[in-house]
Amino acid sequence: MEAGIIFGNRILDVVFIAWFIAQFYKVITSIFIDKKLNIKRLWETGGMPSSHSSTVSSLTTSIGFGYGFQSPIFAMSLVFSLIVMYDAAGIRRAAGKHAGLINTLLDKFATKIGEKIHDEKLKELLGHTPFEVLIGAALGILVAFFFKSYIEA
Repeated sequence: MEAGIIFGNRILDVVFIAWFIAQFYKVITSIFIDKKLNIKRLWETGGMPSSHSSTVSSLTTSIGFGYGFQSPIFAMSLVFSLIVMYDAAGIRRAAGKHAGLINTLLDKFATKIGEKIHDEKLKELLGHTPFEVLIGAALGILVAFFFKSYIEA
């Protein structure tokens, strides 16, 4: 396998493209939803689609194309991907819900006592719904399929 164009590694190139598409989509949708350009969405977590899922699913699919779907490295990548996607829809999503509840409680408490306890809100958009994870995974697989001949070259 020859060196890639971006990172000197064809699989990393494809993974970066899948990540970028997922994150750039969030920037574009922020224009339509929030009616403003929010370039920070390029680096933020959470939302549609899951860039964690697109990244690991493109990695796993690319490894399958490059090294074979029977290879040990594909198996390791698949297990890694499933753990990341489960975490995105489970633990990270729950942490975001907890942050939302804590923010609400702090606001109500501040209203009752007449002063703020903490000036900074906790970040609530951390994880993903299972649908966001599914769409992110599908995006990553599609990107890897699109670049299949590049990976196998």
